[in-house]
Amino acid sequence: MSAKKIGPGRGRPRGFDTEAAVETAMKLFHERGYDGVGVAELGEAIGVKAPSLYAAFGSKLGLFERAVALYLAEGGRFVAEALSREDGLVEILRDLLLKAAEAYTSGDCPSGCLVMDSTRNAADPEARDLTAALKRRSRAAIRDRIARDCPEQAAELADYVMVALYGLSAAARDGLSREALRGVAASFAAELSRRIEAAK
Repeated sequence: MSAKKIGPGRGRPRGFDTEAAVETAMKLFHERGYDGVGVAELGEAIGVKAPSLYAAFGSKLGLFERAVALYLAEGGRFVAEALSREDGLVEILRDLLLKAAEAYTSGDCPSGCLVMDSTRNAADPEARDLTAALKRRSRAAIRDRIARDCPEQAAELADYVMVALYGLSAAARDGLSREALRGVAASFAAELSRRIEAAK
C-alpha cells in the first residue's frame, strides 16, 4: 500500500539532502523490494521523520519513482548504452547481456535488477504499474533495434532477450557469481546469434 500523500513543504528539515535520500532508498528497495521497506524504516535510514519524507517526495511511491529513475541513470543504463551502439545486431545483443551480468553482480548495489525484481508480488498496484511500464519500454526498444535487421522475428527475439535478462537477474539474486553469470549470458548470446543467422 502506498503512503498517504500530503502537501509539499510541511516538516522538511533545513539542509535535507534529497539526492542522498534517494540513493539510500534505492539501495533499500533494491535489496528488499518495494513491500519489504516501510516508511518508518525509510525515514530512519535517511535520517528524517515520516512527515519530512512525505514533504520531500509526496509518498512512498514518489520516493520509489525517484529511486528507480536514479537506478536507470546508473546501474540500469547498460540497456540504452548497448542499443545505441553502431555495431552489428549480434554484437549489440551480446554486449547487452554481458553488461547485464556485470550490472546485476555489481558490488555498488544489491544483486539483480531493481526494475525487474522490486515489485514482484507487490501489494501496491501503482508501484507494479510503474515497473511494468519500464519493462515494456525496454522490450520495445530492444524489439525496435532487432527489427532493423530481422523485422519478422523482432518480437520473438525481443521476448527471448527479456526472458534472458529476467533469468540473469534472478540468478544474480540467488548468489551466482559474476564469472558464472557471464558464462550464462554468453550462452544466451550464442543462441541469439544462431537465431539471427537463421533468420537472414
